[in-house]
Amino acid sequence: MRLTCAARTDLGRRRENNEDSFCAREDLGLFIVADGMGGHVAGEIASRLVVQEVERFVAATSPSPGHARRLERGGRVDDRLGTALVEANRLLAARIAEDAALQGMATTAVALLAEAEAVALAHVGDSRAYRCRAGHLTQLTSDHSWVEEQVRAGLLTAAAARRHPWRHVVTRAISGGADIEVEIAALPLEPGDRILLCSDGLSTVVSDSGIAEVLRLDRPSHEACDELVRRANTAGGPDNVTVVLVDAHAE
Repeated sequence: MRLTCAARTDLGRRRENNEDSFCAREDLGLFIVADGMGGHVAGEIASRLVVQEVERFVAATSPSPGHARRLERGGRVDDRLGTALVEANRLLAARIAEDAALQGMATTAVALLAEAEAVALAHVGDSRAYRCRAGHLTQLTSDHSWVEEQVRAGLLTAAAARRHPWRHVVTRAISGGADIEVEIAALPLEPGDRILLCSDGLSTVVSDSGIAEVLRLDRPSHEACDELVRRANTAGGPDNVTVVLVDAHAE
């Protein structure tokens, strides 16, 4: 399986700073979106540090050429991705300890790591992953957020959750705390699959049907990314929006 990608990040129409960060490394099989929490101090620093640390850890533990890619040096791909996010959380803790002004900084993250035929997907918070397969869109992650808990309990509809004033309240984040819960799972891929990683600047204003419409069109991935960002901004652009679109191809 060969993966290619495109990525876009945009300020949106109402924010002065872009607190999103991303990594799209085809050579490492690593793709990540992190959304610094806007209500916290230095969210843009938190998202950047987490992305940089995950990238550093994955690169440092990447299998050597010519060896079995699932087992050499780093072990299972899901273990490596989970450990990378834990290490990123520890880095935030260290930076906060060094600089009291950073106290309270936090970020969400969603990440995909692929090596040979092994693919892992991990997330903390409400940045999302979707898969478009044969024109059908599936949300792969479940938001760690207050409104998502209400939706699962049957107290809010998905449409109402998008408009709720507490829609940005997350129940998990990477914040440098002592405990971090990373939700991680294997992700089976087939040639033709499209995996979208995005910040909630997209998912809270563009419906799943609107996202599916863009992804199922026969257009290059960079054009699809541009269109997703355009739709988010047309819908008001209330937040930064970042999208990483990964396409799976047969070797």
